[in-house]
Amino acid sequence: MRVDGCCLCGYIKYIAEVDVETTSICHCSDCQVNSGTAFGFVVGVMDNQFELQTGKLSIYIKIAESGSKRELGFCGKCGTRIFARPLKGEAGFFGLRAGTALQRNLLKPRRQAWKRSALEWTSKIETDLNYEKNPN
Repeated sequence: MRVDGCCLCGYIKYIAEVDVETTSICHCSDCQVNSGTAFGFVVGVMDNQFELQTGKLSIYIKIAESGSKRELGFCGKCGTRIFARPLKGEAGFFGLRAGTALQRNLLKPRRQAWKRSALEWTSKIETDLNYEKNPN
């Protein structure tokens, strides 16, 4: 599915071809802290199917619980997080922040990851697939 999206201030704009079957809720502690809420809401996209239209992303390198390093791409002006992906040279599939897509109402979560870190009240959220940790 083709989506277009932007950051809160409009400096960053992108288009992407996303895989709606990968639309996910992530309960890991990194997503909780980074989103400022109970979970992250992401949809999968390949590097070659994501195109930055305007702006320049700021990058923060985060070391995950697994030890792998990930790039967190965000708007340096308003702070909106756009994606998290493996460092360059690794796998090209990454998580686009679904809330930044203008078509976000069409992106229904299909699965949940890191359920073991989920806040108790989120147990009422229903998806087709649920994982205690990161799905491999």
